[in-house]
Amino acid sequence: MTQPSPDRPVVAEEEICGVEQDDAVIGRALRRSLVVFVALAGAVAAVAYWAWPTPASPVIRETQLAKVQTRETGAATAPQVKFTDVTAAAGIRFVHENAAHGEKLLPETMGGGCAFFDFDNDGDQDILLVNSLRRWPWDEQAAAAGEAKTALYQNDGAGNFTDVSEGSGLDVSLYGMGVAVGDYDNDGLVDVFLSALGRNRLFHNAGDGKFVDVTDKAGVGGEESSWSTCCGWLDYDNDGDLDLFVGNYLEWSRDMDAGQDFQLTGGERAYGRPQNFEGALPYFYRNEGDGRFTEIAEQAGLHIRNPATGVPMAKSLGLAFADVDRDGCIDMIVANDTVQNFLFRNKGDGSFEEIGAVAGIAFDMSGNARGAMGIDVARFREGDALGIAIANFANEMTALYVAYGDRPQFMDEAIATGIGPCSRSQLKFGLFFWDYDLDGRLDLFTANGHLERDINRVQPSQHYQQPPHLFWNCGPQHDTEFLEVTEAECGPDLFAPMVGRGAAYADIDDDGDLDLLVAGVGEPARLLRNDQDLGRKWLRIKLTGTRSNRDAIGAIVELQVNGKKLIRQVAPTRSYISQVELPLTFGLGADGNVQSCRVTWPDGSQQDVNVNGRGSVIEVVESTGQDAA
Repeated sequence: MTQPSPDRPVVAEEEICGVEQDDAVIGRALRRSLVVFVALAGAVAAVAYWAWPTPASPVIRETQLAKVQTRETGAATAPQVKFTDVTAAAGIRFVHENAAHGEKLLPETMGGGCAFFDFDNDGDQDILLVNSLRRWPWDEQAAAAGEAKTALYQNDGAGNFTDVSEGSGLDVSLYGMGVAVGDYDNDGLVDVFLSALGRNRLFHNAGDGKFVDVTDKAGVGGEESSWSTCCGWLDYDNDGDLDLFVGNYLEWSRDMDAGQDFQLTGGERAYGRPQNFEGALPYFYRNEGDGRFTEIAEQAGLHIRNPATGVPMAKSLGLAFADVDRDGCIDMIVANDTVQNFLFRNKGDGSFEEIGAVAGIAFDMSGNARGAMGIDVARFREGDALGIAIANFANEMTALYVAYGDRPQFMDEAIATGIGPCSRSQLKFGLFFWDYDLDGRLDLFTANGHLERDINRVQPSQHYQQPPHLFWNCGPQHDTEFLEVTEAECGPDLFAPMVGRGAAYADIDDDGDLDLLVAGVGEPARLLRNDQDLGRKWLRIKLTGTRSNRDAIGAIVELQVNGKKLIRQVAPTRSYISQVELPLTFGLGADGNVQSCRVTWPDGSQQDVNVNGRGSVIEVVESTGQDAA
């Protein structure tokens, strides 16, 4: 029995029972009342239902449907364009060295760049290949290994090359990365800048195949501790001479790298992740017109730091130039590894504004940064569509950001155009737009290759050597705008696996189509001749500036061909730490009827050009002003 609480009154048991009996009587009465109420409500509802008039059924009328025009696209098939490996036959013997002998330091994975340029002014495209080192300086066997040197190859005009490196002044040994070629003093001879791990170098072309190191005089060497990668010449202030942008990758040192425990599955040492290193600020050199340059990156608005930590944000590998908003000032796009990409909009007052995130190119569609390497920008559709393509890491799609008109508002169309799904698996580096089949539409190439030699052991889907990608542009009228090309269309030589890095194109044999050069890491470079025989017309245009910079970098050429508009900009800096030829190649298709050709020079003046022939090279010299359109 429960004992009563001292603070509660004791209630007699019979009183409790009486209360319970009264509640039972009340509950039975309520239930009877509820049953009666429900019955009455049901009766009322039934009477209302039968008494309410039934509405008339609506008259159904058949609507006459408009006739729909369906677009018949047909099945697109890439053309037969064979590429032939002519590396040995053409005289190219270059082998890249990266000093990799077991220590696994991150610079060993990056490779070297390459460039096509006419260093001797004979009208054909010569080759420069950037080398690194056989052994690190601290390696005990470094002296015995000898020096690895940058290589210069002279073209005889028919695609045969002679190694003229020795005694040229370019036969230097450094841990080289990228190359930028441009006539910075407007003397008619193209000069060479090499970026490196350590001090960068500038070589002035003295003629007769000789180059002179003018790094100290010019003031463009940078810091000994820097790791410079992408580099390129542009006239950002439209004053008629070329300025120089140099991107830096990471804050790196041997001790910093070796002191971190990077491992593959199984305990073996792996190459480091860029996320484990701080970013680095770029260099930007303004040309003073007397052979000297002034570094102005910070005052020009190019020093971008993490707003939370103040640490430099950039980890730059890819660089391209374009006037994205059509205001007459050339802008810069920088591909960054594992951090957001940059779009530096030229404000026209000597400074830039970084708008990558606002413009839509900084991240992927989920808002994540990717491992960005190579980059190119071009108006790849007939008309005004501007595309920025960026080569990304393995298991990340190649990006294709597209904007229209003069507003830099981009949307990634990689999936919609067919590039994204096919490119995901490979690790992409060199990348560029080019019209390899001369149909007037720009296609896309990427050089691929992994960082880890043993990657297949831990990731079965990955291989160290990887075949390149070639995407044929079949036009926006098809459901898939870019089709992946296979050996069936281009032959096996193009798709032979390699550890691809830098890549560039040029017409090496003066037949009008574009040939291909791919630089590897720790292996031979590869030269592939385009042997297309499709009977298509072409036009090559070489511009020379007078009031503008002599290379006409930044000039825009617009053709009207068979009622279609083709637009190209002179901007040879593209791909991955590499540079393509300076002349512009236009594929004209089977008919090739050019209605008009207009050049817009960097200063905004326009010049109409009479195009009389097809299948030829036209040299256009900037007018003095009186005869400009």
